[in-house]
Amino acid sequence: MSDRSDIIQALNLYGFAVDTQRWDLFDAVFTEHVDADFGGSAHWHGLENWKADFAAFHAPLDATQHVMTNHQVRVLGDHAHSFTYGQWRLVRHAAEGGSLWDGSGWYDDEWVKTHAGWRCRKRVCRVVGATGNDRVKETIPGVTFENVCDSMKAEAAAGSLGFLAAIDARDGD
Repeated sequence: MSDRSDIIQALNLYGFAVDTQRWDLFDAVFTEHVDADFGGSAHWHGLENWKADFAAFHAPLDATQHVMTNHQVRVLGDHAHSFTYGQWRLVRHAAEGGSLWDGSGWYDDEWVKTHAGWRCRKRVCRVVGATGNDRVKETIPGVTFENVCDSMKAEAAAGSLGFLAAIDARDGD
């Protein structure tokens, strides 16, 4: 259970890092060469680029709250997969048309055990539903996050959920 607990701790640290805008904490969650796909033009290759863009995106926001729930973790030796639901509230009082945007969705993550502990090397995040003012999240020109993805059923049928492949594996914990 220690590996599983360590991964869940890192998943929760991600939300805390975003909400406190402490981008250095990403170093305890992600690998240096992380592939972070949030849909649309929001796709990063490499931790430093991602941290810089997330810092710029979140700086104009007055507050955020990320809730990470329903953690599913499958450890396969020195590799692991997790699937986590998320809910996000973004607040930007300067946004024309209202200050709130709420989203919910999921994270499908691939992990590797390093000398420093578990680190996520690939993240796919998709928004399943959203409400509120889309202008709240228009903080960086040209960087857009897709509002709503295809259903998780469609993603599973397409074979694009890494966690589903991990739980179908016959070896491991």
